[in-house]
Amino acid sequence: MTTLGPLIVGFEGVELIPKTREVLSHPSVGGVILFARNYQDPTQLKSLCRAIKALRSPELLITVDQEGGRVQRFREGFTPLPPLSLLGRWFGNYPDRACDLAYRHGRVMAAEVIGHGVDLSWAPVLDLGGISEVISDRAMASEPDAVIALARYYIAGMRDAGMSVCAKHYPGHGSVQADTHHEIVMDDRSAGAIAGDEKPFIALAPELQLVMMAHVIYPNLCPRPAGFSRYWIQQRLKKEMGFTGLVVSDDLDMVGASAFGDLPARLHEAFEAGCDLALVCQPESVPTALDHDWPKPDPVRLASLSAKPLASLEEQEQVSEFRFWKKSLTQLAEEGS
Repeated sequence: MTTLGPLIVGFEGVELIPKTREVLSHPSVGGVILFARNYQDPTQLKSLCRAIKALRSPELLITVDQEGGRVQRFREGFTPLPPLSLLGRWFGNYPDRACDLAYRHGRVMAAEVIGHGVDLSWAPVLDLGGISEVISDRAMASEPDAVIALARYYIAGMRDAGMSVCAKHYPGHGSVQADTHHEIVMDDRSAGAIAGDEKPFIALAPELQLVMMAHVIYPNLCPRPAGFSRYWIQQRLKKEMGFTGLVVSDDLDMVGASAFGDLPARLHEAFEAGCDLALVCQPESVPTALDHDWPKPDPVRLASLSAKPLASLEEQEQVSEFRFWKKSLTQLAEEGS
C-alpha cells in the first residue's frame, strides 16, 4: 500500500487513457478535481469514478466544484442548483425559510455528487458578498452573521449526506474587485476591515475538515498572498483560530499565484507556508509538478475526506421529502435564470 501525495490534479477527457492513468498513479498525486470537460452524463461519470478509485490503494480523492449557479460542473442529469446568493436574499425577510433552503441545497448537492462516485465538492463559499467579480453571486450574503447562519445549515446538509466540508476562500475574497484567476490581486483594507471577512471562518472552524486559501495579498497584514503566507496559515488559521483540519491552496495555475515563479516554485512556497494539499487544475501543468519530494499530507485526515453516505442516492430518492427538495431547488434555479 502506498501513501497518497498532496497534489489534487485536473486531467482531460471523459475516460482514463494510459497517459492519464500513469499521471494519477504517481506518488505525488493524492486526488483529482473534475470539470465539465470530464463530464458527459451520469452513467459515464460513475464509470470514470470507478476507474479512478481502482487505480490506487488507498483510493484517490475525487473532487469537484458543484456550488450551483455559475459554478456547477455536472448539469445534465443533476438537479439545477440556484446560486448561493439566493439564500441571502431570502434571509433578509424570511430567515427560517432561507436556512431551510440552505440545508436542502447542501444536502441535495452532496447526495447527488456522492451518488455518482465523487467524494467532495469544494464547498461552501464563505466569502462575503461584495464587489468581487469572481465571487459575486457565489457568496451567500454580504453580512457575516447571515453567512454564518446560512452556512451552518448548508454544512449540516452536506454532512448528513456523508460529505466533508471545505470552506473557501480564507481569509476572504469578496471585498476586492479583481479576479485572482487573471491578475495579482491586492486587498489594501485595514486589519479591522478584513477581520469582518474572517468572521464566518472563525465561527465555523470547528465544523470544517478543510479550508481553501485565497490568492489575495493583504499588504497591511502580510506581503504574501494568503495561500503562501505563514502568517495567514500558521499564525491566524491554525494557532489563533485553532483550526486542526487540512489546508488546501487554490489553483496554483491562477495568475494570482504567479508571484513565486514556475509551478514547482509555487508548490514549494505553498507547502512551506503550511498548505497540506495543492490544486493543479490545468492538465498540461501537472507533469511539471511531479517528481519532486513534496511533503505528504496526514494519511488519516486525507482518508477521512472520502465520502461516507448513510444511504445510497437511489434510496434517498425514494423519500418524498428528498424529491420535494430537488423540485424546489429546480424551481428556484429556473426563476433566477
